[in-house]
Amino acid sequence: MEIRHTADALEIAELDPFLAELLRQIPESAQPDGSVDAEKRLFSQPTDSANRDLCAEWKLYVEPELRRIFQTATETVTSDLEQLNSNAKPFANCTLRIPTKHAEAWLSALNQARLVIAARYAFTDGELCDHYRSPIGSRRDLGLFQVNFYGFLQEFILQHLLDDSSEPAVTGE
Repeated sequence: MEIRHTADALEIAELDPFLAELLRQIPESAQPDGSVDAEKRLFSQPTDSANRDLCAEWKLYVEPELRRIFQTATETVTSDLEQLNSNAKPFANCTLRIPTKHAEAWLSALNQARLVIAARYAFTDGELCDHYRSPIGSRRDLGLFQVNFYGFLQEFILQHLLDDSSEPAVTGE
C-alpha cells in the first residue's frame, strides 16, 4: 500500500483486497445499530446526568445536528468508496482517490467507525494501545485491527491537510 498526495487528493495505491474490504466496511462500521454503548460514545452528554436540564437540551438541540453531520460524512465516504466496486479484477490491488474537499468527511466517518467498533467490543485502553498485537484469530481481533487501520488512515489524512495548509498562498502580484 502506498499513500501519496496530489494537488487535490490523497491517493491510496496498491491497496490489497483485504484492506480494500476494510475500507468498504467504514460506513457500516460507523453505525451504532442499537448498541447502547456505541450510542453513548458517539453522542456523549456534555456533563454528568445530575444536570438534567443541560442534558435534555443537548439531546434536543445538539444530538440531531450531530446525527445529520455524521450521516452526511458517511454518505460522502460511501460515494468515494464506489471506486473500489469494480468487478474487473476482484483480487487485484486497486487505488482509492480521496478528494481533499472530502477529507473532513473521511476523518469523521473513520472516527465514528473507530468509536463504534471500540464500544461494540469493549476494548480496554491497553488493547487500543497495543499496536503489535497479532495474529487476527477472531472477529474481535479483526475489530481491533480495523480500529488501528482506521486510525492510521486518519493520521495520513490529517498530515495531508496540514501539508496543504502549510503551502504558501500563490498571489497574482
